[in-house]
Amino acid sequence: MAGRFAPRTTRTTVRGGAAAVPARVPRPATAPGLQRTWAPPGPLDLGLVLGPLRRGPGDPTFRATPDGAVWRASRTPAGPGTLRVALRGTDAEAEAWGPGAEWLLDQLPRMLGASDDPEAFEPRHRLLALTRHRRPGLRLVRTGLVLESLIPCVLEQKVTADEAYRAWRLLVGAYGEPAPGPAPERMRVMPTPRTWALIPSWEWHRAGVDDKRASTILRAVRVAARLERTTELEPARARALLEAVPGIGPWTSAETVQRSHGATDAVTVGDLHLPGIVGYALAGDRDADDAVMLSLLEPYAGQRHRAARLILLSGRVPPRRAPRMQPRDIGRL
Repeated sequence: MAGRFAPRTTRTTVRGGAAAVPARVPRPATAPGLQRTWAPPGPLDLGLVLGPLRRGPGDPTFRATPDGAVWRASRTPAGPGTLRVALRGTDAEAEAWGPGAEWLLDQLPRMLGASDDPEAFEPRHRLLALTRHRRPGLRLVRTGLVLESLIPCVLEQKVTADEAYRAWRLLVGAYGEPAPGPAPERMRVMPTPRTWALIPSWEWHRAGVDDKRASTILRAVRVAARLERTTELEPARARALLEAVPGIGPWTSAETVQRSHGATDAVTVGDLHLPGIVGYALAGDRDADDAVMLSLLEPYAGQRHRAARLILLSGRVPPRRAPRMQPRDIGRL
């Protein structure tokens, strides 16, 4: 993906991004929902853990509010739901609304990294050891939802991040439904599979989505129920089933299971920038390709995704040698 070099407070990616959680201020009174408190087994940074779920600063399904909370609007197996998570001391306090509220609260520990074991990672490079020390609250998210990660990943295929974020924002804003409960203004739940399938071709075009990516999404939503059941499988098996859908390749499947399954070893191959960033950070080789990247990450087998995230969080990226790729607006063609 173009445009993903140094970490920014307004942009998040699965590869090293973090949502900017504003300083805590008093929260206004709101209608109560279902509640749950969970004590994480170690340090927890909400911005680092949930940041990969945010698709740009205008994502209608994600919001970090001035009271220090993170809000998410999701379409769960039980229906649409809104989740608010905030830290109080060392505990994570959550509140949820809508038909999917109970499901979201049941999933809360896994979403915040309960099934992840950061201690399993053994840094073999000073940069990784230093970054892990500076970012002790990093845990890998696991949403248990495939489609909400898959569709944005398809939108990100071979375009700039800004183009993909714009498409996601426009399509969810136009065809999603309002988030249940007292969610922040303009928060939306992504469309149902049927609604995705009924979006007219010209609306995909206006959102800047070419026919190839739109067709991939339409093929995916036709088998949405089967894809969602892959959360019961190991990430490698889930990736194989995802890639059985035409238009979904190794890049898209890796980006998806990193979020939906908390896959610690899913390496994003086929990326425009990641091999050069990993090569530069670990070996001073900014021209590294996928093969070199995989070779450098081999000592971290089983934890290669975590290693890549730590590299991006370190901020050690090669100096830019060319202008940033300019977004295209196919909706004007």
